[in-house]
Amino acid sequence: MFPKPRQDLTPNTAAFESLPLVKDTGFREYDARWLFPEEINLMGLQAIGLGMGTYFGRKDIPKRIVTGHDFRWYSGSVKQALINGLLASGMEVYDIGLALSPMAYFAQFELEVEGVAMVTASHNDNGWTGIKMGFERPLTFGPDDMSALKKIVLEGDFDLSQGGQYHFVSDLRERYIADLTNREKFTRKLKAVVACGNGTAGAFAPDVLEALGCEVIPLNTDLDHSFPNHNPNPEDLKMLNAIRDAVTSSGADVGLAFDGDGDRCGVVDNQGQMIFADKVGVMLARELSAQHDNAKFVADVKSTGLFLTDPVLEQNGAKTDFWKTGHSYIKRYSHENGALVGFEKSGHFFFNPPVGRGYDDGLVSAIAVCDMLDRNTDKSMSELLAALPKTWQSPTMSPHCDDKLKYGVVERVVQHYQKQAADGAQIAGQAIRELITVNGIRVVLQDGTWGLVRASSNKPELVVVVESPTSEENMHAMFKNIDLLLEDYPEVGEYNQKI
Repeated sequence: MFPKPRQDLTPNTAAFESLPLVKDTGFREYDARWLFPEEINLMGLQAIGLGMGTYFGRKDIPKRIVTGHDFRWYSGSVKQALINGLLASGMEVYDIGLALSPMAYFAQFELEVEGVAMVTASHNDNGWTGIKMGFERPLTFGPDDMSALKKIVLEGDFDLSQGGQYHFVSDLRERYIADLTNREKFTRKLKAVVACGNGTAGAFAPDVLEALGCEVIPLNTDLDHSFPNHNPNPEDLKMLNAIRDAVTSSGADVGLAFDGDGDRCGVVDNQGQMIFADKVGVMLARELSAQHDNAKFVADVKSTGLFLTDPVLEQNGAKTDFWKTGHSYIKRYSHENGALVGFEKSGHFFFNPPVGRGYDDGLVSAIAVCDMLDRNTDKSMSELLAALPKTWQSPTMSPHCDDKLKYGVVERVVQHYQKQAADGAQIAGQAIRELITVNGIRVVLQDGTWGLVRASSNKPELVVVVESPTSEENMHAMFKNIDLLLEDYPEVGEYNQKI
C-alpha cells in the first residue's frame, strides 16, 4: 500500500524522506506545476505516476505512455520518480530522454503510444517543475482530467498493478529532426538569429534550421540549466532585447526565440522590433487563408482584434473564433472545430492537418515563419508586419495574485464590468460594446479598443492585456481603467511589467 500524499511536509526532515508530499495547488487547469522540492518531493512524484496509471486504467485507455524531460538539473530525477509510479501502476513506459515537449507529442504518433507525460516547467523560473500529460493524441489533459487526477492522488486512491514495462528509445531525437527536415529547403538565403535562452531547444533548433538551409546565428544555444542570461521565455523583454541586438548587429532577416521546452516561438523582425505572437499569427493566417479556401482559425482571448477585422483575412474568406487561453484549450477547440490553425498570444501555435498534426511545436512555427519569408522574396519581415493595419498593443502584463485567490478576484472583476455595461458607463469616453467572458473578461469598447483580465492557468498571477485600433491614448485609457480597479483589491500585487 502506497501512503496517502500529505501537504504539510517540509524538506530536511525524516517525514519528508519517508512520505509523499503533493501540494494541491500544483494541479492547474490543464497541466501541473510545483516548486521542487518545497511543494512536491520525489515520493510525491511517484504518487503522480501511480495516479496517472490508475486514471488510464479506469478510463480503459491502453496503459502505454511516452515520458521525456527538459533541461533542468532536477528534471531527470523528477522523471525517474514519476516513472517509478507509472511502472507500479502497470504502465508500459517509453522513455525518450532529454526532449522538447513537441518531441514527446511527436513520439506518441511515431511510436503509436496513447499517453504522454512530459516533465517540464516550460518557461517558469528555476525551482519549478511540472508535467504536461494526455492520452488522446494530439490533445492534452483538460480541467476534467486534471480534477479527476487530483482527486485520485490527494485521496491516495491508487490501483497498483503488475506488468509495468520500461523501454528507453535512444533515437527519438534523430527521428524527430528527420520528420521536420524531410522536405524541400528554403530557396531564399535566410539568416536567422536562433535564441534558446540556454534551454532545451538549444539541442534541437539550430540543427533543424541549418538542415533547411538557414544561416543560423546562435544566441544562448549552449545548454545551461542555471539560465545565466535570462529565462527561456519568448515573451521576456530581456530575451527579446538580446535578440534585437543580435539581429541588428548581424544583419539577420529574422530572430526566432524558443521557450524552455520548445513548444513556443517568438519573432523579432529584421529591424530588431519584437512582433507579438498574435500579430505573427495574423501574418501566417493571411498566408494560409490564401492557400486554403474558407480557412477557419482560433485565437485565444488575449489576441489582437485583427483576427476579426483584418481586410486581407476578410477578402480570403477566413473566419476566426476567440476561445480560452491555454495550450490545452486552444489545441482541443481547434481540433474539435476543424480549424486550420489555433493561435495563442503566448506563442503556442497549433497547425492541424494538412499543415501539421495538431500539437504545439515552436520549430514548426519557426519553419512556417521562414516559409512565409521564402514565399515573399521581395519583402522583409518588417515590411510584412507594416502591411498589417496599425494597432497599439500592450505586452502581457501579470500582477501577482495567489493561486487560491485569483479566480475569486477575476469573478469580481467580471461582475464589475457587467454592472458597468448595464449602467451605460463609459471608458475612454466610449460605451462598452461587448463583454467576452469565455475566459475572464474581455471588455470591448465602441471603437474596438479592448482590455482583458483573466487568471493565469499555471502561475499565481492575473493576466492583463489591452489593445486599441485607433490610438495609443485609448490603449492607455483602457489600461488605466483596469489598473485603478485592481488597485482596490489587496490580493493583487506587483506587475511583472507595465505599459
